[in-house]
Amino acid sequence: MEVFIEHLGDLQFEIKARAHTIPCDQPIENGGYDEGMTPPELFLASLGSCAGFYAAQYLRKHGLATEGTRIKVTAEKAKNPPRLADFRIEVELPVEVSEQHRAGVEQAIHHCLIHNTLLNPPQISIEINQLVATPS
Repeated sequence: MEVFIEHLGDLQFEIKARAHTIPCDQPIENGGYDEGMTPPELFLASLGSCAGFYAAQYLRKHGLATEGTRIKVTAEKAKNPPRLADFRIEVELPVEVSEQHRAGVEQAIHHCLIHNTLLNPPQISIEINQLVATPS
């Protein structure tokens, strides 16, 4: 699994994965052009869309409506070191479900790849390379 990110200038980046492209920018008040989500917003979007995927899989498996399911993810900014903390995932289902299915949806979300990555932090290595210009 891989994504490629290219700096376009100012505070703008282009994120590519397979045949898809997403802009990343900062709000105008932070000096950007507000032409895309910020990195923390993309992070929350990853968690929310993963949770939504697992919720929809559960609902579909049990013959319940999936379309219109909505996920809201919030987090607080924390310091020392700067990070996101206190994540909250709120799921709004398009239909009334029993307590059993409500618990089933929650259990399904606990299988989300992003959720489990946050609960079990991975090792992160950083490698700095320099582009070498080819002589003309």
